[in-house]
Amino acid sequence: MACRVQKRISLRRKLRIVRVLTCSNSAKRTSLVKSTVLRLYKLKLALETVKRQYENLLATRREFISLSNHVKENKDVKIEKVGAGTFMVRVTCEKGGDNLVSILEAFDEMCLNVQQARVSCENGFSLEAIAVAENQTLDVRDITEALLKAIGKQSGEKDSQKFDKCCDL
Repeated sequence: MACRVQKRISLRRKLRIVRVLTCSNSAKRTSLVKSTVLRLYKLKLALETVKRQYENLLATRREFISLSNHVKENKDVKIEKVGAGTFMVRVTCEKGGDNLVSILEAFDEMCLNVQQARVSCENGFSLEAIAVAENQTLDVRDITEALLKAIGKQSGEKDSQKFDKCCDL
């Protein structure tokens, strides 16, 4: 008989805990079970909503990172047309590497002659140069694309691939 009383007391404690967790004031077991099932269903729906929002945030984050990397690259290379076939080139990068060699090779491929240049490897890499084109058909956009490609070969492509692999969850 004492065993039955202990089981009953244990069951009542558990039911009271379930009432508190489900915010139910019902004294009947069937209605308590129904409210518990309803509460579990609502929690499941809330969890699915949170998962969808999390996936949307991850997609937004990936898009933001790719856009910010693209914008960052455009800020690194600035070209101004000074005169007919003469360009003022400014390049800044966070990492030095072999950027000078790549940039000079790009200048050579585009038939640009460097008249004057100033290069610094302190706190990253920076280059200011006055370049004269042998042919007058070169445009600012062409030079910008070629320099971004040259810089990307050295640091951007490898770093972005590593970053993308590490950020995929």
